[in-house]
Amino acid sequence: EVQLVESGGGLVQAGGSLRLSCVASGFTFDDYAIAWFRQAPGKEREGVSCITTRSGSTYYPDSVKGRFTISRDNVKNTVYLQMNSLKPEDTAVYYCAVSLERLCWGPKDYWGQGTQVTVSS
Repeated sequence: EVQLVESGGGLVQAGGSLRLSCVASGFTFDDYAIAWFRQAPGKEREGVSCITTRSGSTYYPDSVKGRFTISRDNVKNTVYLQMNSLKPEDTAVYYCAVSLERLCWGPKDYWGQGTQVTVSS
């Protein structure tokens, strides 16, 4: 059974940092795209980062550039999202998702259950 399990969320003050983890089981990293998405109250789900597991190429939207960093450990089958300089508008449930066809922003084959990030002002 393929599973993605996110962890590392919590409540932090504005300006603080969190490191999210996404551990994959049931498959091993080959050449996939793994993306972090978030969904805030009243907003549509948006992608906040993406990485290709083989090349390590990374992508970020303007909303998080310079603050968020995605990385992966192919041996541990884990993708991380380091979030610095957090803002209240970063408050959301964060999900990781995998595209076996290396589609960073397209349809995903697997999704995690999400982890809550709350940033207080």
